[in-house]
Amino acid sequence: PGSPYRPRAFIVSCMESFDMTDAVQPFRIAIPQADLDDLRDRLRRTRWPQEIGDNGDWQAGTNLAYMRGLVDYWLNHYDWRAQEAAMNALPQFRTMIDDVPVHFVHVKGKGAAGGPAPMPLIINHGWPWTFWDMRKIIGPLSDPAAHGGDPADAFEVIAPSLPGFAFSNP
Repeated sequence: PGSPYRPRAFIVSCMESFDMTDAVQPFRIAIPQADLDDLRDRLRRTRWPQEIGDNGDWQAGTNLAYMRGLVDYWLNHYDWRAQEAAMNALPQFRTMIDDVPVHFVHVKGKGAAGGPAPMPLIINHGWPWTFWDMRKIIGPLSDPAAHGGDPADAFEVIAPSLPGFAFSNP
């Protein structure tokens, strides 16, 4: 009471300055199986170059043995659908801001009963990362009590995908 610092009001006033042309819509990741099959087919058809000398130290680019192992992992061990399900466990949305599609995760904070509403916190990624790299901190920030913390320290977490990253694209 009496404090001139009102972060929630400031964030709302900033958001009102954007041209939000579309409503916020729930979003789920659902990569078509045909796209995954196409990727596997292209990986199987990789035309491998000759290794340049002894490239164990990566001085001539990516080590060929490492790259072959990575492709083998993607073909035979990586489970995209498990990763997709894990990502879809987070509440995700999309909207348009200034004609740019923006994807974001929005997890409401679980604050202390009878306490103030959790303050919004935007956590951004940089290149080459995505919103998914923030997954390990979203839970402790939004629900600190579930992680051994004080519920009064909860935040309402917003993790946008920067334009051109992940699902912030046309």
